[in-house]
Amino acid sequence: MVDEEVVSERIRQIAATLEGRAGELTGELVQLYATDLPQLVNDDERMVSLLSASVYQNIETALQIFRHGIDPAGIEPPAAAIEYARRLAQRGTPVFDLIRAYDLGQAAMLDFGFQECTRLVDDAALLGAMMRRLLRVAYEFITRVVRQLVGVYQDERDRWLLNRSAARAAKVADLLDGNGGPPDVDAAEAVIGYRLRGTHVGMIVWHASEAFVDDALSLLESVAGAVFERVRGQGRPLFVPRDEASAWVWLPLAPGATIGREHLDAALAEAEAGVRVTVGDPGTGVAGFRDTHQQARRVHALALAAGEHCDRALTFREVGTVALMTSDLNAARLWVASTLGPLAADDENGGRLRETLRVFLSSGGSYTAAAAELTMHKNSVQYRVRKAQELLPRGLGEGRLDVELALALCRRLGSAVLSPA
Repeated sequence: MVDEEVVSERIRQIAATLEGRAGELTGELVQLYATDLPQLVNDDERMVSLLSASVYQNIETALQIFRHGIDPAGIEPPAAAIEYARRLAQRGTPVFDLIRAYDLGQAAMLDFGFQECTRLVDDAALLGAMMRRLLRVAYEFITRVVRQLVGVYQDERDRWLLNRSAARAAKVADLLDGNGGPPDVDAAEAVIGYRLRGTHVGMIVWHASEAFVDDALSLLESVAGAVFERVRGQGRPLFVPRDEASAWVWLPLAPGATIGREHLDAALAEAEAGVRVTVGDPGTGVAGFRDTHQQARRVHALALAAGEHCDRALTFREVGTVALMTSDLNAARLWVASTLGPLAADDENGGRLRETLRVFLSSGGSYTAAAAELTMHKNSVQYRVRKAQELLPRGLGEGRLDVELALALCRRLGSAVLSPA
């Protein structure tokens, strides 16, 4: 049976020996990190210096525990270790890297300690008791320190992201507002983390479901990322949350690139059914940054007015004219009623006649082409077109363009612009 006091005394001797080598051991650990965790030892001298200070203070603290028999349960992380964890959080370094660093450090320090034990102690029983004590106390110390530092990291990460998001949102609002003269593009890019000098396309993404959706913003960000991946954008997208279920997005594109219907449909096919997207036309520079966003917002207003009747994805290129006409929805409803007359009735028969007339007009007045698109017999198309024209207040010859626009509004907005049956 090994005397525990003898074990404690010998461990105190080992700790005292290693204390004199604290600087040397710090250097060896930093070199170990440079090999196994190079992301912690980059070209930033301030971070390397802080890492060294953190390692040195952790070594000193651990050796003091062994020298004086301090209970690890009452130990707090050294100041440099806390600050280093905060800096890693601010830089977005994964918390796993921090945990891994402590695992490597613990293994290395135990190895140093075991080497001293085997050098100074010949008694196998005593040597085994010392190593067991070293393992137990080191484990308790590292576990406590890491648990506290992970908490520091998470708190700082949350605070940093919140502040950065607030600063980004404020700068984006300034850019969109356009007051105060031309912006300092370099400064604005640094704040929002997005290039303003290239070509971009604005998007509004939101979740239309009234039911609570857990972590909806992450879902929306993944949809925006899926669109970006499919168009092979250049750089990093800008994602600015507006509330818990909607966000403004800008995607940086290669010159001449655009977002096609196939990109949107493919991305939405993999997303929840409640996700909706509107898209502006590509724009260049700060002015384009504003314009494409405003277009996406106009289409967004159109989509909200249409409600469930609306497509999941709308682009300004497809519905821009309709979107511009719906800034005053009540006026649009009155105009549709005056243009289409009884054909604007919100009922099943009216819907069939409107769709047939719309396709007929968009086909250049060809009954054959309209029948092919509608998968109907040509005679049925002729009958419906004749019935639709009979309901119009004026003949097509007097206002064909108005009729086509009114039919487009009905198709996109449905009940929002139709007259009660």
